[in-house]
Amino acid sequence: MKMFGLVFFLLMSFGLQVLAQESSTRVSQSEARLPAQEAPSKPAAAVPFAFGDFTWAPASYAPLETPLATKYFVPEIRLDSTYHYSFNNPVDNTISGSSEVFRANEFQITQIGVGGDVNYQNVGFRLMTQFGMYSTTTPRNDASPSRGQWDLADAYRYISESYATYHLDVDNGINVQAGIFMSYIGLWSYYNFDNWTYQPSYVSSNTPWFFNGVRVQYFPSDKLKIEPWLINGWQSYGEFNKSPGVGLQVLWKPTVNLEVLGNQYYGTDTLGTPNRRRVHTDDSIMYRYFLRDGSHGISQAAASLTLDAGCENGGGVACNNQYFLGFMAYNRLWFDRNLFGLTFGGGAITNPGRYLVLMPPINGATASSGASGPANAATGTPAYSYFTENPGDPFNAWDIQLTGDYMPTRNVTFRLEYTYRSASVPYFSGPGGVTPQGGNQGSPGSYVQGFVPDLQEAEHRITAAMMVRL
Repeated sequence: MKMFGLVFFLLMSFGLQVLAQESSTRVSQSEARLPAQEAPSKPAAAVPFAFGDFTWAPASYAPLETPLATKYFVPEIRLDSTYHYSFNNPVDNTISGSSEVFRANEFQITQIGVGGDVNYQNVGFRLMTQFGMYSTTTPRNDASPSRGQWDLADAYRYISESYATYHLDVDNGINVQAGIFMSYIGLWSYYNFDNWTYQPSYVSSNTPWFFNGVRVQYFPSDKLKIEPWLINGWQSYGEFNKSPGVGLQVLWKPTVNLEVLGNQYYGTDTLGTPNRRRVHTDDSIMYRYFLRDGSHGISQAAASLTLDAGCENGGGVACNNQYFLGFMAYNRLWFDRNLFGLTFGGGAITNPGRYLVLMPPINGATASSGASGPANAATGTPAYSYFTENPGDPFNAWDIQLTGDYMPTRNVTFRLEYTYRSASVPYFSGPGGVTPQGGNQGSPGSYVQGFVPDLQEAEHRITAAMMVRL
């Protein structure tokens, strides 16, 4: 009995010591992660641009919630299915001069996108794929893969966005991001679901949709973003020469009804001409001038204006004959508690030298191939081109869009749109098309004996689209 009492006393003493040590450890750990009560706690910084709903703005429309989201992963699924009717009725069903619209008088899928955002603590990752027409048409507008090996166009063609993020808790936040990310030069989003129109005006359609590189997003307040870039070039998978491009975006949202956006860029983006420099400024203002919640009439009204200017200098050109000037302006009305939308607007550009004009796909021509006419026997060089991009070559164009939307939910938009586009030179696919009889022949854009592409100075088009975002 005495032995049992002694053992019991020793066990109790040992147990009390263990509990005391555990209690001491828990207290010290708690103190390590919690500030002292007498020290004032730092208030959490406001989430940038979270003080209001900005989905009224161009390129910003989105569902209010994602039903399949979890704590660490927010999925995103997109489908953009369209039918474009061209009154030019090209025999090869090919549309020229657009980075969003490609085939006429037939059903096509512009994009199938699957991806989303992963976030854990201060680390994030975004991925969005692009299957459908975008996976072919977007790479053909980038000439950089023709410099060097490893076929960058194929390596990236199924990716629209893919970048990693590291977040720093400084002021209202700093995000360091590397990969392929959207540029939003020209205001409209690369994804047509997000926009007020399907076909954007030339300022948006002819300027970059994506950049490949690094950016830093600094939020000094919840109403301001300052974002410098270091990138390979002007919508390019690789570098055009031996120098990267640099840029800066500033986004200011002082109120829930106003956005001011500025993008600035500098780079060397003419393939094989390293001493030719490009500068570009792109600046937009978006203002919602009417809001009446729950109205069966007009529920919202907003307008946007974008102004662009730039030029190239060096390598045989100067800013007086190789420049870009353009604008686009739109007005948007929402009806019946945002069930319907109506947008009207358009814009114009002048681009001597045509360095931002999209190359028509004549005999499969791409941004790097050009479209060459028959060779001169004496010099061995093309005597003319189907479509030239020489310094000083004139190009003036204007367009309008009238767009009607039906949005039964925030996840689907049914769109019907009329577009008229005009240019000062033959540019749009006419009834004869831009494809030789029997299909493309020889190398992309090369001369085909007896073939003359049918290019017109104007185009009328109607677009019907069903677009889903989940």
